[in-house]
Amino acid sequence: MQDLSDLVGPLTTLRRDIHAHPELGFAEFRTAARIAQVLTDAGLEVHEAIGGTGVVGVLRVGEGTRCVGLRADMDALPFDEQTGLPWASRTPGSFHGCGHDGHVAMLLGAAQVMAKARDVSGTVNFIFQPAEEGGGGARVMIEDGLFDRFPCDRVYALHNWPSLPAGTIATRAGPIMGAADKFRIVVTGRGGHAALPHETTDAVLAAAHLVQQLNTIVSRNVASSSAAVLSVTMIHGGDVHNVIPANVGVTGTVRTFDPVVQDRIEERIRQIAQGIATSFEVACTVDYGRYYPATINDAAAAEDALAVAATVGTSLRAPEPAATSEDFSFMLQQRPGAYIWLGQGKGNDPAPLHNPHYDFNDDVLETGIRLHVALAKNWLGRELGRGLAA
Repeated sequence: MQDLSDLVGPLTTLRRDIHAHPELGFAEFRTAARIAQVLTDAGLEVHEAIGGTGVVGVLRVGEGTRCVGLRADMDALPFDEQTGLPWASRTPGSFHGCGHDGHVAMLLGAAQVMAKARDVSGTVNFIFQPAEEGGGGARVMIEDGLFDRFPCDRVYALHNWPSLPAGTIATRAGPIMGAADKFRIVVTGRGGHAALPHETTDAVLAAAHLVQQLNTIVSRNVASSSAAVLSVTMIHGGDVHNVIPANVGVTGTVRTFDPVVQDRIEERIRQIAQGIATSFEVACTVDYGRYYPATINDAAAAEDALAVAATVGTSLRAPEPAATSEDFSFMLQQRPGAYIWLGQGKGNDPAPLHNPHYDFNDDVLETGIRLHVALAKNWLGRELGRGLAA
């Protein structure tokens, strides 16, 4: 592959500009416009407003019939940055705290490299997706005809991973990220004076017992061989110290990798809530939502990715999946492919994802570009007997 030193500098500047101007899900108008301009300048066929603000750049070369999709997410997170960097967010309450700015820059670099070289035969779809952070942008793009309009035999996505050393590339066959569910249980009793609790049905007491019982589900209702997480993250109720409130809300999240386990946990949440309602003479209303499925890598695609990774960096078979979630899962339900972690660890204690002190490590831009290009070439090259597994 060509020397990328002349490309990395401008891409670093672009990445930092996007970082300084973050946009939340489905509002990535400035980001999408910058992406579309870079793709247009590179000579790609550009399609905008897919799934809202999504952008797809299409590169067709030769007569090859194979096609591959490479995806980058482009939305920011809704909280404030605390890095103090010169390119820190200029938008209060919005921050690229997950590195999507870096993902955009790496994929744009790959598009520029491949458009210039044109040394493949087939089609590469460069997919820039909105609203990964809870908005389900991948699902919305699919519903807007993503794979009908831009066919993909395979689809790949990279995500920076601060806990891995810079340049290490990891993935695995099967589950790599968890399904993300959320629940809210409203406990409704009869409020009253705190000095006269016998005249109330205490929603606070019922909620306290509810939380304790919810935290037994994983340890007592899920096999030890199955990974799962249930966390209660919010308890809201009451306004003053001397009133027992009538309503208390209990909110949390569930992460699983197996739909059978996912079903069992939801079932137990509902059963426990009903038991609490009976025991404490309150009402319990359960709202349970499954917003991201588990991210399940196709075995062949994951093995190919590991082989390709060894040609551009340090390849690592991830020993276990992460409980965090990713809406690339929707794309993997539609097409075979793999989700890949790109190590970006720098220093002894790199800031983790979704941390106010996080920043993407620009030192891995080149590795990410090379990996994207190598993944595409490996798949398209098989038609001509040039892929690693041709």
